[in-house]
Order: sequence, then structure tokens, then C-alpha cells
Amino acid sequence: MTVKDVDREAIRHGKITEQPLRERPAYPTWAMKLVMAVTGLIFALFVVFHMVGNLKVFLPDHDGVPAINVYGEWLRSLGEPLLPHEGFLWIFRVTLLTALILHVHGAITLHARSRKSRGKFSRTNLMGGLDSSATRSMLITGVLLLAFVIFHLLDLTMGVAPAAPESFVHGEIQNNMVATFSRWPVTIFYVVAMLGLFMHLYHGIRLMASDLGITGHKGMKIFAFLAAVIPALTVIANIIMPVSIALGVLS
Repeated sequence: MTVKDVDREAIRHGKITEQPLRERPAYPTWAMKLVMAVTGLIFALFVVFHMVGNLKVFLPDHDGVPAINVYGEWLRSLGEPLLPHEGFLWIFRVTLLTALILHVHGAITLHARSRKSRGKFSRTNLMGGLDSSATRSMLITGVLLLAFVIFHLLDLTMGVAPAAPESFVHGEIQNNMVATFSRWPVTIFYVVAMLGLFMHLYHGIRLMASDLGITGHKGMKIFAFLAAVIPALTVIANIIMPVSIALGVLS
């Protein structure tokens, strides 16, 4: 901020200062918000992609092999022979891990800057309804989803006990899913995490529009529509799978 007609006498007496109100951060806030938007977009696309793949658990077997197991083998062999076996999966995993680190770092940094800038001033219920709830809960749902991701990887990807059931077998995706979601505590945790995912995606997609520079009325309406539809469809589909297994509908 540039101050015109500076009162030098006031400066000498310490009443005002020419020093900036706060130090310039190493990374500007707009850049961190852009990183949050891009990494959030990566996660949103992955969540939808992952959900569509998991729905194959409801499809009939292929020559006695569960459809989701066939899909899993297709993912592991994707890119061969240009890439080694599971090469595509590892590129995908490294990309997601990098995006996760950047997203978490950005969330913590932006939250700290917001608290420091706001000071004692607090705004509550300016939007009301779901918008206010989603905004207030972004940090909470983010922590919940991080815990869920760690548990989910230990459970259905790595097969590490006690997160994973004793009957876990690498590559047997359907049997592993049936074994893990037959445990009601795991199913309940999964459902709670999916509700947190809805809140996080709902607000995140709406923020993504402005952070990516989409500020037009038409563009904002499109993102508002996507922010409601994409999380709802994704979460409903993701909840149906474990609940169906827990109730014995799918085995």
C-alpha cells in the first residue's frame, strides 16, 4: 500500500511507520490458491474415476473372474510394453502423492495466513445453510479425508493389518472388498468419510471457479451446478458399495 503525503513528524514520534503491515510471504497467496485449485481438480477427477472403476463390483463375472478384478489387472498392465508392469499405476500414485503434499501444505498455510490477517475479527453465518457449514468444516473434513486415505491405502491397497482383514490377497480386489466391508466399523467409517467428502468437494469446486479466474455469472452458475451434482453422485455411489456388502446384498 502506498501512502501519500507522509507526515514525517508523526513518523519521528512513532505514531505511524513506513514499514509494511506484514512481511511479504515467500509464495503469494494467489499462487497458493491456484495450486490448491489445480490439485483439488486432480483429486476431484480421481475420485470420479475411482468411483466408476469400483462400480464394476456390481457387474457379472468375466469367465469366472470378477469384473472388478479384470479391471484391476487392466490398470496394472496399462501402458505395456512401453511402461513396465504397474508402471502407469506408480506414475499415477506419485502424481497423487505430490498433489496431496501440495494441497495439504497449501491448506495449512492459507488457514494460518487467514487467522493472522483476521485477528480477533470473526464472521459467522454470512452465507447461511450448506454454504456456511461447508466453509467452516473444510479443515475438519480435510483432516478426516486424510485419515481415511491413509486407512484406505493400508486396507485395500497394501493389505497391512490391522487395517486390512486377515484374508487379504493382493490382486483379489472383490474378495478384499467383501472381507473389509463385512466389518461394520470399517463400513461406518467409510460412510462418514464419504459424507465429509461431499462437504469438501461441494465447497472446493465452488472455490475452484474463482481461484482459476472464472468469475463470470454464467461460469459461476455452471460450477455451482457441478459442485452439487458431482459430489452427490460420487458419494451416493461410493456409499452403496460398502453398505451393500455389509448387508449381505453383494458377496
